[in-house]
Amino acid sequence: MTALTDKDARTDILNRLRRAEGQIRGVQRMIEEGESCLKIGQQFSAVRKALDSAYVRMTVCFMQQELEARLGEQPEAGERIGGVLDVRTVATGPPGFNRNRGGPEVGTSS
Repeated sequence: MTALTDKDARTDILNRLRRAEGQIRGVQRMIEEGESCLKIGQQFSAVRKALDSAYVRMTVCFMQQELEARLGEQPEAGERIGGVLDVRTVATGPPGFNRNRGGPEVGTSS
């Protein structure tokens, strides 16, 4: 099984998880203090986004490591992998892509 060997990626993922952990503690505090359900729900949304972000980053790193291991010494392999697995593109879609609608944003050319 592949381990997370990229030190920068590992640090990034751990920071994202720590951020989500802090948000979860905040939700617990809000519930204990009797905050409104709407405010608590907003924080749940933030927690989900933080966890989704960490998951996407970890998945991209895993895919990158696996592809690098399989492509090995091929010329330009790293450059090709980097273009395909750009974290921002994987997480948000290509420029002009609307994740909520599964297609191009309104008013953009495709």
